[in-house]
Amino acid sequence: MEQPPGGYEPSTAERREVQAAVARFVTAGFVALILLATPVIFWIRAEAEQHALANARDMTQRLADNVVGPLISTELLARERMALDLLDQRLAPWLTTGTLTRIKVWDEHGTVVYSDMDSLIGQQFQQEDWARKLLDGGPATATLETQTEQENVYESGAGELVEVYVRSRSVSGAPMIFETYSPGENVRREQHEVLMGMIPPMILSLAALQLAQLFPAVRLARRIQGHQAAKHALLRYAVEASDRERRQVASELHDDVIQDLSGLAYALESEERRGPPNLRPVFSNARLMLQNTVRTLRAMTNELYPPDLERMGLKASLTRLAAPLVDRGITLTMEFPDHLVADRDRAALMYRVVREALVNATKHSSATSVHIRIRQSDRLTRITVSDNGHGFEPNQESNEGHYGLRILGDTIKHAGGTFHVRSSPGAGTIIDVTLSGPAEPGLNTVRPTRRNHRKQLADRAAG
Repeated sequence: MEQPPGGYEPSTAERREVQAAVARFVTAGFVALILLATPVIFWIRAEAEQHALANARDMTQRLADNVVGPLISTELLARERMALDLLDQRLAPWLTTGTLTRIKVWDEHGTVVYSDMDSLIGQQFQQEDWARKLLDGGPATATLETQTEQENVYESGAGELVEVYVRSRSVSGAPMIFETYSPGENVRREQHEVLMGMIPPMILSLAALQLAQLFPAVRLARRIQGHQAAKHALLRYAVEASDRERRQVASELHDDVIQDLSGLAYALESEERRGPPNLRPVFSNARLMLQNTVRTLRAMTNELYPPDLERMGLKASLTRLAAPLVDRGITLTMEFPDHLVADRDRAALMYRVVREALVNATKHSSATSVHIRIRQSDRLTRITVSDNGHGFEPNQESNEGHYGLRILGDTIKHAGGTFHVRSSPGAGTIIDVTLSGPAEPGLNTVRPTRRNHRKQLADRAAG
């Protein structure tokens, strides 16, 4: 028994398919890297901002406890110049270096008791809920935003500022609110430093993970290609073995059975002419029965033996299948692309699909009209064969006469395609097949069968 090919060299299209699969894997990994890194970057940025605001809050609290609080005396509350100048001197290092841009001290009634802007001292503003909570011992707050409130007339044009409110106490123990403003650039600078310190190692780590996955992905793709190649080789062997068996059966029918029956038909014709007159009708009926049988057998050999697809072309070979249907009075319409292309294996499968569907329509469905449609796009071929026969129930296990469709369906599925039969009693049958894979022209040559010298005799007998 001939063995299927042990080695298989992948075609250029198949190699490109593996390369495309690896490229898709790399692209998907890169997209996943971006999708993962983007929210992480925003999270790091937000955390860096909160960290910078926390530092500003802690620094302001220390300034309030160690510098401002001990100088909020009765004299400062009375707005004595000496007390105000003393606090100005103590806070000057933070203001002149640009660490702080504005300082305010509020009492519990919402009055500004001190500010580096003298015009603000003595002004009173309505206390909000957060200020009352802070005076009652609530947490300090720090925000980064553009200042637009009524009290921020001197800060409204300074852009983003860090605004910090902390609780403090005067020398007498009265609760106070210490407010500072500092440039937002300091927070943004700290954000940038944190991001630049964390993003590169994070990106490199994710890239290393992607690279580590790439090599197993390439090996897996090659293994899949090997399995597909083996399946492809086995499928080709199965198709070729089936065609060989069909050719052998067709050859035996043509060379032996048909020739013998044709010779018997000639003998009956001779006896019909020379025999007794009362037996001539018997010989005539027998001869006609034999000639009809020869025609049937010859049609069977045409169905069994596939045409030379390379010599005739796939479209012409499919068109040749219409002749038996036309002889039986069946209306057949075909819809093909202008350029119907397929490699040898796909062409053989396409031919078998159409042939088996037509056999089902003519022999089992009693159809009077059949429509064949073939569509191709890129690497996908779809074949639809519909008829108006009496139909059948595809899901029933015991559907006599439809074993050819079952075998064909298994072959198509093993080839990586899809095979669907839609039918019901009285509603006709639709066979829908989808084949994927190489669609490259250039069919391998199929050697035609030898013609026997008795073919002319068989033609005459069948005619």
